[in-house]
Amino acid sequence: QVQLVESGGGLVQPGGSLRLSCATSGSIFSFYAMGWYRQAPGKQRELVATITNGDSTTYLDSVKGRFTISRDNAKNTVYLQMNSLKPEDTCVYYCAARRSYSGQWYWGQGTQVTVSS
Repeated sequence: QVQLVESGGGLVQPGGSLRLSCATSGSIFSFYAMGWYRQAPGKQRELVATITNGDSTTYLDSVKGRFTISRDNAKNTVYLQMNSLKPEDTCVYYCAARRSYSGQWYWGQGTQVTVSS
């Protein structure tokens, strides 16, 4: 059973920053990759960023240069640092993990991020 627990969401003004955290129930090394997805009401879930166990990263074009994904292996935690936030970043953000390149994604429960003045 994979458990992913997100934290760090909230309300922030445009231009502000938030850091999301995702703690795994077991060793982070058991996962080939971890990532963050987001979903706005009425829209499909989209992949925001991923990081592999070799520290390779990918980003959604609209967040490049603003968001940074990282991992702390000692704490079994993945982070998403979000800077220069925009109202269109308002979504529920989900932590995800997969054990292999083609394996299924496991999901956390989600954390709400609202960017508004």
